[in-house]
Amino acid sequence: MFGLDKLMAMKKQAEEIKERLNNITVEGEAEGGKIKVLSNGNKKITAVQIDADWIKNADKEEVEDLLVIACNRALDNAERLSESEMRGMLPGI
Repeated sequence: MFGLDKLMAMKKQAEEIKERLNNITVEGEAEGGKIKVLSNGNKKITAVQIDADWIKNADKEEVEDLLVIACNRALDNAERLSESEMRGMLPGI
């Protein structure tokens, strides 16, 4: 059973990890990097970048589909990063 001190230390460590994840950027891309989506480690989309020359010839449905792919890749990368950071907390339990 955990003591109150142990629980408070775990809460503080989790808050520190969350703050660190806010400052880490991961990327997801589609169409060979023509569409890039940036996310922080807390799975918040922070930017979308679309190649200006490429989009001139792209159709709406293609752009929408590729945006979904890029977003999902960015969020998957953020999830893996978050899991890795939180796993580092487990040995202290």
